[in-house]
Amino acid sequence: MIKLGRSIILTVFLVLLAFPVPSWATKNPAHLFFSHSLLQGRDFSNQSLPAAEFANSNMELANFDHCDLEGAIFSKGILTKASLKQANLTYAMLDQADFTEADLNDAVLVEALFLGSTFHHTKIEGADFTDALLDREQIRQLCQIASGINSTTGISTRESLGCR
Repeated sequence: MIKLGRSIILTVFLVLLAFPVPSWATKNPAHLFFSHSLLQGRDFSNQSLPAAEFANSNMELANFDHCDLEGAIFSKGILTKASLKQANLTYAMLDQADFTEADLNDAVLVEALFLGSTFHHTKIEGADFTDALLDREQIRQLCQIASGINSTTGISTRESLGCR
């Protein structure tokens, strides 16, 4: 029985080794954890924080301008009036987050997850939402204000959202 257990563990380990590790996972070996934190007004600008966790945190008025947040987790976060200008949020989990009056101008949001998030008076000029997961109502709402071209990817905000 013990040999069978060891065999299973060894097999699982070998299978896991066969799969490539996502590039964002290797960028932040320390894996920063800010979940369930009060981060109002904090300045994270110009920092490299890939795969950092900010889930369930209050980040009202926080500054994430020019941050590398690839693969970061902001699930259920409060980002009211936060600034994420020119931030890289590729592959980020931004589900159920509150982006009321947040600034996402020129942010890269490629393949980000936004299901259940709110966007009231959010700035998105030049934001790239290519292949981001948004529901139909979010897309309709964002298409009403979508404009500009992302300075990093060269993709228009309207095109990335699939606006008509």
